Amino acid sequence: MADGNHELRKAGLKVTLPRVKILQMLESSEKHHMSAEDVYKALMEQGDDVGLATVYRVLTQFETAGLVVRHNFDGGHSVFEVARGEHHDHMVDIDSGTIIEFHNDEIEALQKRIVAEYGFELTDHSLVLYVRKAK
Repeated sequence: MADGNHELRKAGLKVTLPRVKILQMLESSEKHHMSAEDVYKALMEQGDDVGLATVYRVLTQFETAGLVVRHNFDGGHSVFEVARGEHHDHMVDIDSGTIIEFHNDEIEALQKRIVAEYGFELTDHSLVLYVRKAK
């Protein structure tokens, strides 16, 4: 819990039990991408009494503080992942909803070349590939 407390303070957030519980849930979950509802259900299963509105509010605070990244995959459904400072892209399996993280140096280099050809400098990007298992 001490590590979570440090991360919250470093992000300029007051250390509260709901914030600590939610941060711990995000960091320890096998799922790297969780919706607010996923976090809420997991906390309830652990016996933690944190309301859904609190989960939404805390996740928004975490996003503003840079602790989590919000993604809107597939129809605007928001999921959150802990911001680890490492760039990666995503594939979303449209049949199962599984989210796969990947990094490809060739894709990264190609994006920079394309942007430079148009006279720009790449400052950030998000690449999401919607996929399905090949038959």
